[in-house]
Amino acid sequence: MVIDRDNSVSAGALVRPYAVTRGRTRPRLEIAMEALVETTARGRTGGMLAGQEQQTIAGMCVGLQSMAEIAARMQMPLGVARVLVADMAADGLLAVHEPAGMSDSGDDAVGTELLERVLSGLRRL
Repeated sequence: MVIDRDNSVSAGALVRPYAVTRGRTRPRLEIAMEALVETTARGRTGGMLAGQEQQTIAGMCVGLQSMAEIAARMQMPLGVARVLVADMAADGLLAVHEPAGMSDSGDDAVGTELLERVLSGLRRL
């Protein structure tokens, strides 16, 4: 996938999500869907970028992007985008800014806390 001048993603060759993540389904670190992601100085140099997806994400995140926006613009499932972003963050290519008040309880149920964070993020737009 390639980002066009108008910041839209044009589809390249169709690649199965499991091929992009090398079969992994769990990210190295948990990233909230509303977390903001930006390319680091190391990521902007491009030397460590392995695949076309990583290059696209690095280019897209020169300005802050939410995890959900990355997945949507890449036209891939959120879980796949999380694996890619987590790998890039672990390699120092991306910085992930989690929203304030993230709980580490490990509770995956959608509750009022998540809905309040989403509402707060929408209000800030």
